[in-house]
Amino acid sequence: MQKTLDYIQTHRQRFVEELFELLRIPSISADPAYKDDVLKCAGKVADYLREAGADNVEVCPTKGNPIVYGDKIISAELPTVLVYGHYDVQPADPIELWNRPPFEPYIEKTPLHPDGAIFARGSADDKGQFFMHLKAFEAMMATGTLTCNVKFILEGEEEVGSVSLGGFVEENREKLSCDCILISDTHIYSLEQPTVTTGLRGLSYVEVEVEGPNRDLHSGLYGGAVPNPIHVLSRMIAQLIDDKGHITVDGFYDNVEIVSAEERDEMAKLKDNPEAFSKSIGLKGTEGEEGYTTLERTSIRPTLDANGIWGGYIGEGAKTVIPSKAFAKISMRLVPYQTPEEITGKFRSYFEKIAPDNVRVKVTPHHGGMPYVLPIDTKEFKAAKQAMEEAFGKEVLPYRSGGSIPITSMFEKVLGAKSVLMGFGLDSDAIHSPNEHYGLYNFYKGIESIPLFFAYYSK
Repeated sequence: MQKTLDYIQTHRQRFVEELFELLRIPSISADPAYKDDVLKCAGKVADYLREAGADNVEVCPTKGNPIVYGDKIISAELPTVLVYGHYDVQPADPIELWNRPPFEPYIEKTPLHPDGAIFARGSADDKGQFFMHLKAFEAMMATGTLTCNVKFILEGEEEVGSVSLGGFVEENREKLSCDCILISDTHIYSLEQPTVTTGLRGLSYVEVEVEGPNRDLHSGLYGGAVPNPIHVLSRMIAQLIDDKGHITVDGFYDNVEIVSAEERDEMAKLKDNPEAFSKSIGLKGTEGEEGYTTLERTSIRPTLDANGIWGGYIGEGAKTVIPSKAFAKISMRLVPYQTPEEITGKFRSYFEKIAPDNVRVKVTPHHGGMPYVLPIDTKEFKAAKQAMEEAFGKEVLPYRSGGSIPITSMFEKVLGAKSVLMGFGLDSDAIHSPNEHYGLYNFYKGIESIPLFFAYYSK
């Protein structure tokens, strides 16, 4: 293993320079104008895989953006690790809030990253993180220390819901067969307290519509006598959560996992700091479900949030109307034993129930995903914990994240393998926001940890 670590140390500057080449490609999957850049990025990823030593490298067409595949099978007697990542990125808007152009990567020191951080769209989500795996693989190949078979599946549609991935996995079960899936698309709790993500929340996402009069009305002629859909929708949304932070949807908590006192005690070791949490996002205090800490509210408890609301006239100047319709988008984060189908159905029934008789309401489901948990007594978790403890020189704790990665449950259902969420970013890396960045320290620690994971997992 020391040979591998020495190789990484010798080539660390080149690794960053190569990552910069990927970061310069604006592989934005949400905007068709960048289709050629997405294809260019897929080709570049395939080139790096071949150069690292992978066999059977392909840029596989799908109905959407291509999936890059490669493998190295060294023995049928050894376990196989499937590495997942995505090369597409979020749009960079609003451009004017970036300190420098988002696809011109640079390194700058920050209070959290005194060794420097790589600033660019995709640096942390997910180019910088999946690139760690390519460079760790290269190091293992160059030093003859690869201890597992490895397969790579790198997609270009994660930021638009992985719409082609499920079908590709279903059609290529044998090609993708593996013993575990290794994903670096999450973060650690802090540099002082590295973690392995053992849980993700699921998602139910809906759009709601409230319709009142059959057209927009003059607010002077009709105001005071007819229901205003914006007012009605606002009151309905306000009814969805009570003053104790409890979601009022009938049956919402019926199947919620009850996390044991022992696991909550383990979570408490992460030093929940609501004051620092509030300060980091410009607030004077937190709120949420009564009886739970800030860390628990953002990880082991389900939530409901209005993500956007609109209706009526919002252009320049004034237009005095009572709108015919008002709309909102609402997301619900789910925990184990809740399903998107169950929660979407319960939300629809409740929303229709609380609507006044003089308006019409419509609930349109958009997308959802299942929650995911990796038990801490599995060999996958133990290998990740040991690897990161050796790389960081610190105790590594299990951590449940509040986000959602729906592909984890899909992988387990189709391939029958657990996913190890061994991410190395920080929640302050501004992913999906202007000035996204990824610490050099985190990048190098990831490259060091991955060969150690392979070594411990193979044992």
